[in-house]
Amino acid sequence: QVQLVESGGGLVQPGGSLRLSCAASGNIFSINAMGWYRQAPGKQRELVAQISSGGSTNYADSVKGRFTISRDNAKNTVYLEMNSLKPEDTAVYYCNADIRTYWALRASAYWGQGTQVTISS
Repeated sequence: QVQLVESGGGLVQPGGSLRLSCAASGNIFSINAMGWYRQAPGKQRELVAQISSGGSTNYADSVKGRFTISRDNAKNTVYLEMNSLKPEDTAVYYCNADIRTYWALRASAYWGQGTQVTISS
């Protein structure tokens, strides 16, 4: 019933920027933390950035100063602004949200479908 739909991925040159969006929909009672993960071929999935319901953020060291995570609670949407992109940022990016539905006693993790981000000249 709950879905996370991502958008904004694509091909960009080194040094360029992309903005990823992820909108949650369904029988949502509340959303706790939201975040972005990425996975490159041959590598483990890693946390890129996360944001709490109150707006507290954490970033991977590799993206600090370049990426910004934000959320719009009224739209149930999380964003990832990516600047000064590098080839090593190339990966499939997945959004994640800890969501409680109306009938559930506790929140569960939901994932977006993944969106490809490729940094190449």
